This record gives sequence, C-alpha cells and structure tokens, in this order.
Amino acid sequence: VQLVESGGGLVQPGGSLRLSCAASGFTLDYYAIGWFRQPPGKEREGVSCISGGGGSTFYSDSAKGRFTISTDNAKNTVYLQMNTLKPEDTAVYYCASSNRCGSSVNVWGQGTQVTVSS
Repeated sequence: VQLVESGGGLVQPGGSLRLSCAASGFTLDYYAIGWFRQPPGKEREGVSCISGGGGSTFYSDSAKGRFTISTDNAKNTVYLQMNTLKPEDTAVYYCASSNRCGSSVNVWGQGTQVTVSS
C-alpha cells in the first residue's frame, strides 16, 4: 500500500502546477484522498479532499476557487490542479488516504515540494 506524489517544483506567482498522487496496493474507488501541506516553520494543514469514487470534494478556504481536485480511476491517481499560485502556497504537499474525508489517515505519501517565488 503506497502513495507517491509528483509534480511539485518552482513556479512564479500567478502560475500553475498540477500535483499527482498515484496509489498502489489499493483502489481509490473505496478510499478518500486528501491533500495536505506544511509551509516552512508551520504545522501541516488540510487543503482538499475527494471521496472514494470522486462523488464529493472539499476545499480549504485558501484553496477554494484556485485549486481543483480530481480522480482518474483508470490510473488510480488523484490530481490537484493549482492555479493562481501565491508565495504563501509554498509548502511540502502530501497526499494521504482515509476511509472518508475528515477521518484519520491510513497512509501518507512522501511529499513533494512546491515553491512559489519570483
């Protein structure tokens, strides 16, 4: 059972990135996937979540209107499309699985760095 994130990098303010979270060892049809982030020197916070099967999505206030979470069931992968990025979005981004959005995490990914800077 594993989650592997990819897609992080350095981007200028106002730019976009798409993060991927590839799951192996279990199917996303039955588990929720959440995206979390930990800015430098701060605690980890929730960003977005998609329910098993993709029926429901949730966003933090800072992500609403700028980020979009989606699932490709054929690839067993969840994406986080991030637009209009701001310097305060700089963080290590993690994906994690749980039985449902808001419940305790079962598996964490290793994280991917996102840096928003000019």
